[in-house]
Amino acid sequence: MSDFLQVIQNNFPAFLSGFWVTCQLVAISFVVALVVGTVVASLRLAPLKPLNWLGATYVEAFRNVPLLVLLFISFAGFARGGFPVPPLAAATGSLGLYTAAYVAEAIRSGVFAIGKGQIDAAQSLGLTFRRTLRKIILPQAFRTVIPPLGNLTIAMIKNSAIVGASLVTIRPDLLKTARIIQNNTFKTTETFFWAGMGYLVLTLTATLVVRYLERRLVIRR
Repeated sequence: MSDFLQVIQNNFPAFLSGFWVTCQLVAISFVVALVVGTVVASLRLAPLKPLNWLGATYVEAFRNVPLLVLLFISFAGFARGGFPVPPLAAATGSLGLYTAAYVAEAIRSGVFAIGKGQIDAAQSLGLTFRRTLRKIILPQAFRTVIPPLGNLTIAMIKNSAIVGASLVTIRPDLLKTARIIQNNTFKTTETFFWAGMGYLVLTLTATLVVRYLERRLVIRR
């Protein structure tokens, strides 16, 4: 137990810095995933077939390519092609766009849970498809899919560790910080135990927030 305490006492500022970088990475990626996922879901629901195909192509492309491959393409691949991408943008963009494919499918499932009569009624009142989505359908869909969106957020927190394990050289996140400390101290179990505790704090916090939103906003059918 003394070794565990010694590791955290000697390296607490470094762990805290890595924890904060992970929080920033997840927060920015979540915004990207939510915005892009909503747009893609709207494309998949649009009355025009080309837009449906565009949305479906995005989902299948990003959902079936490993996140690590996306990281290498966005950082090293674009740089070799003469279009260097800043490390933070490559990390958050890859993680956000990857998760957006799953967010789009979750939102689309929420839309399907809404009665088609509401869409027909809105259009009979003269509302355009865009206004129907924005004013009537999407607000209800978001409330319906709070639990799956919460699961995707937790998955994103854990997937952020892949950024630390990749070659994308952002400021050390929680996992990369743990790797540096382990290399310096050779205390593998103790170091990664505290890194695991950091990720546990983030995932438990996300779980509590989702449960609160479920109680306040979710539509129970």
